[in-house]
Amino acid sequence: MLDNPVSLQRLEGICLLFGAIAAWYILNGNWIVLIALLLATDLSALGYLANKKIGAMIYNAFHSYPIPALFLAAGLVLHIDIVVFIGLAVFAHIGADRALGFGLKFPSGFKDTHLGRIGQRRKNGYRLAK
Repeated sequence: MLDNPVSLQRLEGICLLFGAIAAWYILNGNWIVLIALLLATDLSALGYLANKKIGAMIYNAFHSYPIPALFLAAGLVLHIDIVVFIGLAVFAHIGADRALGFGLKFPSGFKDTHLGRIGQRRKNGYRLAK
């Protein structure tokens, strides 16, 4: 597994997912809110209604680490629980996506990700998310 960067990134995703869920549990977060926020993150894909470039930019903004890190840090510093929980939920969502093989998008199309083309068999026989 360690010789395959895609597999390693999937493992990182699993760690991020379970770490965020563990923090949610420790902080006594509401599980219904977690599910809602996990699903809400994918609303960023609506940017594709404008065009592929804008869609990829908006999707990537909500599926990369800086935004949830800012939410988490701001929520902790300002003692605003909901902001902390938003950060944790987005981290959990990103972790789940990476674990399933969904990566950041290129402007060429939704299936073109930094982990490879979704659903396409790679030369080494490893298949990304279907």
